[in-house]
Amino acid sequence: MKPIIKVEGISKQFRINPGEASSRRYETLRESLVKIVRSPFARRSHRRDNIIWALKDVNFEVMPGEVMGIIGPNGAGKSTLLKVLSRIIEPTSGRIELYGRVASLLEIGTGFHPDLSGRENVYLNGAILGMKRREIDAKFDEMVAFAEVEKFIDTAVKHYSSGMYLRLAFAVAAHLDPEVLIVDEVLAVGDASFQKKCLGRMDDVTRSGRTVLLVTHSLGMVTQHCERAILLNGGQIIRAGPALEVVGYYDVMNASSH
Repeated sequence: MKPIIKVEGISKQFRINPGEASSRRYETLRESLVKIVRSPFARRSHRRDNIIWALKDVNFEVMPGEVMGIIGPNGAGKSTLLKVLSRIIEPTSGRIELYGRVASLLEIGTGFHPDLSGRENVYLNGAILGMKRREIDAKFDEMVAFAEVEKFIDTAVKHYSSGMYLRLAFAVAAHLDPEVLIVDEVLAVGDASFQKKCLGRMDDVTRSGRTVLLVTHSLGMVTQHCERAILLNGGQIIRAGPALEVVGYYDVMNASSH
């Protein structure tokens, strides 16, 4: 069987100026123009940029219908990897083969416009994911019912709570029949009953032959729902294999570091 995701030698480099990393903000057009005018006269700075490798030579494959867990400590490179797979950012080197439509749920309300209603955002988000209007029409009632926001579907989402945001965002991503569903640690925001509902939906997705990549700090969730897992640390895969084995290795690693 051919892998639905094939990652070969993926690396991602970020360049951070040590003097500006903590104070970086968006500049106005005027500030940018002033900087351009001043630059020929400015003294050359002797500061060197810091190079950070968020990912370093990452290789793995995921088969169709597989649920793959991605675990590791904060700053390990998990979210960067998902953003590369979702084509939000480009890798510095390496290549990815990914077949089929991808739906990503990386942050609460990603792709939602705060001034649009829930209804309008469902159609906007569906269009971003490459769905035709008739496909969204067919699933609309089911998505709204899953999210439990029927009373507020015509209210601007800027008035939603974080839980309402999450429920509607997940409903859109999970009900538009992607070949690959990518889910970051957003489920931790929901309550226990909603987490159970989301996990049930992910099980439905995989039973229909679709693929799920799940990043979570809940190791129990990984062992319960994932066949395989990869452990990232320092931007590199340090363990890959059956979920139970990888989680056990991570537990030992954490215990030895304390």
